[in-house]
Amino acid sequence: MTSATTERAGVLNRLLDAEQERFRALHPRSAAAWQQGRQHYLYGGPSHWMRRWAGGFPIYADEAHGAHIRDIDGRDYIDFCLGDTGGMCGHAPEAVTEAALAQLKRGATMMLPTEDSLWVGAELSRRFGAKYWTLTTSATDANRAAIRISRMITGRRKVLVFSGCYHGGVEEAHVEIRDGRVGLRNMIHPNGIDHDAVSRVVEFNDVTALEAALAQGDVACVLTEPLMTNFGMIPVDPGFHQALRDLTRRAGTVLIIDETHTLSCGPGGYTESHGLEPTSSSPARRSRAASPPACSV
Repeated sequence: MTSATTERAGVLNRLLDAEQERFRALHPRSAAAWQQGRQHYLYGGPSHWMRRWAGGFPIYADEAHGAHIRDIDGRDYIDFCLGDTGGMCGHAPEAVTEAALAQLKRGATMMLPTEDSLWVGAELSRRFGAKYWTLTTSATDANRAAIRISRMITGRRKVLVFSGCYHGGVEEAHVEIRDGRVGLRNMIHPNGIDHDAVSRVVEFNDVTALEAALAQGDVACVLTEPLMTNFGMIPVDPGFHQALRDLTRRAGTVLIIDETHTLSCGPGGYTESHGLEPTSSSPARRSRAASPPACSV
């Protein structure tokens, strides 16, 4: 490392230290709450990713209404995340709050279906097109279930994902292309998974690489967002979705569209607003191996 490089690194570190100190000064109650939380939570907060907040600790929320959050230090924020779909109607909307309260008064964890579930199933089909649905408790669980069903349909093991993706705690998706090679993403520790056996990864928008990966005939499903949202925001190239749909049909590979973030595009998510096909309309669909359906997660 040259002296100039060392000097620049020192300047950047000093600037970063100054910004983090300013963040601590602006959020003293959140800083104290974070220290208290570290006494009881494995990673400091209720979820492990909270420790990666840019300021060194997360702000602690006090209340939220609509698209606004107030933290325990009294600072107000515009919320562009909205609970990763859970708050897409805004925080504490009166109609949702009243409906949730009414159900809580009747019981919430009975482990039995209700008549309301009949309407929900029909509405999901109306919005997204797929005929059959199953519910899970998280986006990670939804992806895991879709992968399992894909393996049952195809008899294959591999899951193809795009480099830089994030699909929750799905082990098959914890890979990326780094320096031309496949490795674990985001400093994830190996977890006894043979990714060579269960994962395949290509760059997003790379139709040529996608075609070559699917041509090997061992990919059960492609798991993708309609556009990349956890690696910065990477838009989809014109024609890529059509190529993805055509290639997966040709290869007998299930297409799973993870709309955890992009559901905010509208009542039917990105799938509806951009005319994607959550089910196969091809006559070849009658042949399960030739044209398996897609899944919207």
